[in-house]
Amino acid sequence: MTDMTLRRFYAPSENFKNETVMLDFEQTRHLRDVLRLRQAEKIQVFDGEGNEFFCEIETIKKKETLLIVIKEISPTAPESGLDLILAVALLKGEKFDLVVQKAVELGAVKFVPINTKRADAKFADAAKKLERWRKIIVDATKQCGRAKLMKIIEPLNFEEFVETADGTRILFAERNGGSFSQVKSNQKITAVIGSEGGWEDAEIEAARKYGFQIVTLNGRILRAETAAISIAAILQHRFGDLK
Repeated sequence: MTDMTLRRFYAPSENFKNETVMLDFEQTRHLRDVLRLRQAEKIQVFDGEGNEFFCEIETIKKKETLLIVIKEISPTAPESGLDLILAVALLKGEKFDLVVQKAVELGAVKFVPINTKRADAKFADAAKKLERWRKIIVDATKQCGRAKLMKIIEPLNFEEFVETADGTRILFAERNGGSFSQVKSNQKITAVIGSEGGWEDAEIEAARKYGFQIVTLNGRILRAETAAISIAAILQHRFGDLK
């Protein structure tokens, strides 16, 4: 049983015990104070690992809510067959928040903030925002119907990232690249998107050295956040589940 009218909540797998599950303070506050749900009402809960459950509210307390697990159900939105990893140059404030949110909606499995030569935001400041981005991921996952949380890691320097990337590796650049139509992929893609200022020549060559295909999308000029979101959608359309 799945029902889009049922409210969805997140609880990590360790909160599931003996056919019950406990919601933490943040989830409880939203359930009680925002949605005004009450005892005996039915909700859906996902564990961030791809599993979803139909539950009944048993007890609502100040800092936690106890639920009875009725049965496991299919997630509202199945995962894409494409393992899409997005690496995006640091952007300022709400721009980067938006990209993280939309990456979840578009089915990315992992997100890597990267520090490039022309990145718009400071590397040190970005590292402090990791918890904020994780909260955005949880909220976006609740809204879009996925049951698996997109992983996000601490920001990496560009050079460190390209050395360790795997799968089909693509760097999208404003110049010196081939056509997207030439890209061949297995079911794992690492896609790298730069900042408003683009890439330095040395960065493009470093990516090429480590096996990245350099791709230049012809057409209109896009803002960095628009490019990141558009590229995720294009990749899911061609290799994933947005058919």
